[in-house]
Amino acid sequence: MQPVLEMRGISKTFPGVRALNDVNLSIAPAEIHALVGENGAGKSTLMKVLSGVYPHGSYEGEITYEGQPGQFRDISDSERRGIVIIHQELALVPFLSIAENIFLGNEPARFGIIDQDRVYARSRELLAMVGLAENPDTLVTHLGVGKQQLVEIAKALSKKVKLLILDEPTASLSETDSEALLQLLLSFKAQGIASILISHKLNEISKVADRITVLRDGTTVETLDCRNGGIDEDRIIRGMVGRTMANRYPVREPRIGDVLMEVEGWTVHHSVHAERAVVRDVSLYLRRGEIVGIAGLMGSGRTELAMSVFGRSYGQGTSGIVRIEGREVDVSTIDKAIAAGIAYVTEDRKQLGLVLGEDITKNTTLANLPGVSTAAVIDEDAEHRVANAYRSKMRIRSFGVGQQTVNLSGGNQQKVVLSKWLFTQPKVLILDEPTRGIDVGAKYEIYSIINELAEGGRGVLMISSEMPELLGLCDRIYVMNEGRFVDEFQRAEASQEAIMRAIMRSKELNG
Repeated sequence: MQPVLEMRGISKTFPGVRALNDVNLSIAPAEIHALVGENGAGKSTLMKVLSGVYPHGSYEGEITYEGQPGQFRDISDSERRGIVIIHQELALVPFLSIAENIFLGNEPARFGIIDQDRVYARSRELLAMVGLAENPDTLVTHLGVGKQQLVEIAKALSKKVKLLILDEPTASLSETDSEALLQLLLSFKAQGIASILISHKLNEISKVADRITVLRDGTTVETLDCRNGGIDEDRIIRGMVGRTMANRYPVREPRIGDVLMEVEGWTVHHSVHAERAVVRDVSLYLRRGEIVGIAGLMGSGRTELAMSVFGRSYGQGTSGIVRIEGREVDVSTIDKAIAAGIAYVTEDRKQLGLVLGEDITKNTTLANLPGVSTAAVIDEDAEHRVANAYRSKMRIRSFGVGQQTVNLSGGNQQKVVLSKWLFTQPKVLILDEPTRGIDVGAKYEIYSIINELAEGGRGVLMISSEMPELLGLCDRIYVMNEGRFVDEFQRAEASQEAIMRAIMRSKELNG
């Protein structure tokens, strides 16, 4: 069977960096083909070459699509041929409707006027195809992340997609939404649509992929065929990192001390809809040297709790008490929360954690400028010393501290965010999805850093949608659902089944 896509000998060079080196990729008709590799392996660069972000002539090698040369000048050029890419950062306009987003830049028109009847009729058809029952008039800002992802796919279908590229499509989704998306890919396969799936969630890849191509350091390592039986995850990891990882989570002997932080009776109302409580009378404690997890489904209130404790950076009508080392502290602003010894690593490092256009130095010192200033004037030599110290300590792979963070891999970006907050010398570090969108090798490095922080006597409060991650790292786990803590497990008692039972039981009790 002739491949729908062939990429042969693809090489791409940036100033001082060879990002791709003689990469080969072949996609069969109606195939789900997974593309895996560590951050910086070249996956996104390869897809930007394919989709025309890097136009023909800016790279070496050949692309053949549907038996014809694929010499795409830009994204519009590739979309006209039926190649559509959905990026991890969704490209929807929040205050436009679903229908307007689906056809943005591709509006059906009659005599130069947008045909609204056709827009809405076609939108309903496309939404039905992706299993979304929302009214096409609904503003995208009122949708959860899972539904927004489906709108993006509906948008791709509106362009008569033949080859769908999904870059980390489930990174921000709950397990339920992730499973629904994977089933949708399988239904597209039955309709003859081919897909390229980029993901770090190897268990999901194993469920749906026909073949898996592994990239490492900008080159093709191998293509694995999954059609005659599943491929072991350890086999995929070995190809990605070039070594066996016997233990996904570094070993740690907990040395847990006195209570470091307490939150009592914490209630937070929605930032727009003031009548709606999103965190309801939550109380927790965290001890020195302890890693405490918060498990829960998407929308359970975990991030809202974390952000509101950190300087009330989310919500309104917030009430409750925070104590550090037994003393009540004022956390009503971010500056006051930092002064009290609290730091928060956001789940969205690109939008909220980093200034991507600035270098490693500026980002490292950003949260503690007084620490590199004399008489309110920044000492650039001190800034560089601090940035270099953290670059070495956190093992940040870069050309130097002058490199822009936008050009770092996801794992190294996350290390810069951690460096920024560690420079504030916090007592408590709140980590919100600390390994989201990070490959398995970089995850291990982040886990090792988290363990080192706990061993140094800090308290770590960790939110993660990956239950194995919580089970592998945490000493205790709180379970959150619909804004409340509904259970708590010690490490020895915790399991994925026990956590899900607690969530489901609370849903039944709440009707």
